[in-house]
Amino acid sequence: MKVFRKNELLFPRRVRKGPQKGELIWEPLHHQRVLQVVHNPRYAGAFVWGRRKGRRLPNGHTAVEFVAPDEWISLVPGAHAGYVTWKQYQANQQRLLENAKAHGDDRRQSPPREGPALLQGLLLCGRCGDRMNVRYSMHHGGQQVPTYLCDRDHTRVGAPTCQSLPGASLDEAIGTLLVEMVTPLALEVALTVQDEIQSHLAEASRLRKMQVERAQYEADLARQRFMNVDPNHRLVADGLEADWNAKLRALQDAQERCDREHAADRAPLTAEQRARVLALATDFPRLWRDPKTPPRERKRMIRLLIEDVTVNRGDAITAHVRFRGGSTRTLTLPIPLRAWELKKTSSAVMTEVDTLLESHTPGRIATILNQNGHRSGDGRLFTRKMVADLVKDHEALKSRYERLRNRGFLTQEEIAERLGITPDTVRTWARHGLLRTHPYTDRGQCLYEPPGEHPPRKMQGHKLTDRSVLS
Repeated sequence: MKVFRKNELLFPRRVRKGPQKGELIWEPLHHQRVLQVVHNPRYAGAFVWGRRKGRRLPNGHTAVEFVAPDEWISLVPGAHAGYVTWKQYQANQQRLLENAKAHGDDRRQSPPREGPALLQGLLLCGRCGDRMNVRYSMHHGGQQVPTYLCDRDHTRVGAPTCQSLPGASLDEAIGTLLVEMVTPLALEVALTVQDEIQSHLAEASRLRKMQVERAQYEADLARQRFMNVDPNHRLVADGLEADWNAKLRALQDAQERCDREHAADRAPLTAEQRARVLALATDFPRLWRDPKTPPRERKRMIRLLIEDVTVNRGDAITAHVRFRGGSTRTLTLPIPLRAWELKKTSSAVMTEVDTLLESHTPGRIATILNQNGHRSGDGRLFTRKMVADLVKDHEALKSRYERLRNRGFLTQEEIAERLGITPDTVRTWARHGLLRTHPYTDRGQCLYEPPGEHPPRKMQGHKLTDRSVLS
C-alpha cells in the first residue's frame, strides 16, 4: 500500500451493486482489498469451489462466512496461469496467519489481557475518534513498555500514523487519579447521591404504577360498557368493542413501560453493601499499589470505574477521562523525554568539560569528572572515549587541539621549519626541556609553544643536559 500511495497508483475494482453494477472502476488501494487479493487462491492459478458458506440467522437474514481450506469442496491447483506459484501462496497464508497472531488488528474494547498497558481497549484518539492500539517495546532488563498508537489509516491505506503516545506515564497518571478518586469522602458523597437518586426513583415508580392503575380502570370501564350494550345495536357494539381494544392496548403499553423502567431502576443498597463500598477506600489503594497485583487485575479494576479515555497530543498530552456514571476529569501531562534525551549529559557536566579542556586531555578530564562525583546521562563512569565523543558531538565544545591552535601553538613540523632543525631534533629538545609541549591527546600527541625572541639553537660541543631550560 505504501508503494501504491507513494507512486499514486490505482487498483481496479468491479462494482457489485448499485447504479454502476458491473462496471470496472479504479481507486486507491486499501488494506481490505489487499487482504482479499492475497487470500484468494485464484491469483495463484487455482480453481476453488466452496470457500464460503451461508448461515441463516434468527432474523431471517443470511450470513456468509469463509471456511477453512480443508473444508473446501473442490481445489485444483494449476488450473490456469497465476501471479504467484501455489507454494508462494501457501507461504503467504502462513506468514499472514503469524502476523495476525502477533499484530492483531483488534480496535474494539477487548477484554483485559496480560500486557502491562492498563488502558488497552479504553483509549480513544482525540483527533479522529478511533480506538487506539497498543504496541510493546522491550527495554533493558526485559521490561515491556507500552506505546499507544492510532494507526487505522496506516494499516488500511498506508497513511502516516495519526498519533502515538508513550504509555508508561499515561498509565501512571490514570492510576494516581483513581487512587485519589477512591477516598472515604468521595465514596460517602457517592452514597449520598445514590440515596437521593433512589428517592427520586421511588417517586417515579409510584407515578408509573398510578398510570397503570388508571389504564386498568379505563379498560375495565370500556369492558363494562361493551358488555352492557344491546346486541341488536351492532354499530354501537362495534364502536364500544373498538374502544375496549384501544384501552387494552393502552393498558399493555403502560404495563410494559412500567416493567421496563422498574427493571432499569437501581435497587437500594443494603447496610452490608454500603459497608463494602466504604471499605474500597482502603482496599483499592492497597491492591493498586501492591506489586504482586497482576496487570490483568488492574485492568479489570479500571474498567469498573472508567468508561473511556480520550487523548490528544500537542505541546502536552491532554487526557479526558470519562467515569462510569457520567463524571469526567481532564489531565494534562508533559510529553516524556525521548530515550536519547534521558541519556543526555547534564549541562553542569558540559560546562565543567568546557573549562577542563583548557588545560587537560580527555583521559585526565574523565578522571577528574569521576573524582568529582559526576556521571554520564545513563549513570556510568566517564572514560576517555566518552569525553572525546562529547567534544566531537557538540559543536559548542572546541577540542583541546583547536584551543591550543587558536593560542598560537605550533605543530612539530612547523616549529622544526621555524628553528631550521629536523623533527627528530624537535622531539629530542622537547625531552630535555628546551621546548615546551602541551599534549592534546592521551597518546603523547602534543603541540609546541612558540620559541619566542630567544629560541634554542644548535651548540656543538655542549651536552643537552647541561643547557638551561627555556624560561
